[in-house]
Amino acid sequence: MTIQTTTRLTYDDLLQLPEEEGKHYEIIDGELLVNASPVPRHQRIVGNLYYAVRAYVETHGGEVFVSPLDVLFDRHNVVEPDILVIKVDRTSIVGPKNIQGAPNLVIEVLSDGSRRKDEVQKRKLYDRFGVDEYWIVDPELELVKIYRRTAAAFERVAEEGGTITTPLLPEFALDVRKLF
Repeated sequence: MTIQTTTRLTYDDLLQLPEEEGKHYEIIDGELLVNASPVPRHQRIVGNLYYAVRAYVETHGGEVFVSPLDVLFDRHNVVEPDILVIKVDRTSIVGPKNIQGAPNLVIEVLSDGSRRKDEVQKRKLYDRFGVDEYWIVDPELELVKIYRRTAAAFERVAEEGGTITTPLLPEFALDVRKLF
């Protein structure tokens, strides 16, 4: 749900919002997005993804985080991706309270109410702010859509239902069936 506002909200505005059980907030282009708490299947998939990526990062370095954690692209664009990966050469963006800049890899697991936001708004946002790769995990279709930066923009490079590999994480391989 998007709450219409007459002014563009900032990260400082976001910090002033009251915490509500089962809700989390994001700002895209100054517009407040209120997200309901995810369902158990969503969280199970997020957990499976985190476990696989975490095992890779422990061996190869870098950091992996699971939501909720704010990613600040600028004062009018603050999101909480389900999972984000930051390679060793970019760990300077990890601040004491949030991530300040583009992670290398962002993963969103679709929910009933998030399909348009994740597939359109967030994809454009992640592209605009320089995320290297964006995975959209679709529990309904049991597949993963992969967008990768080529030159200056995202390109949809794969729609996987089999095994995911990526040049971003050499030697990483994930059987998509294990996610669901």
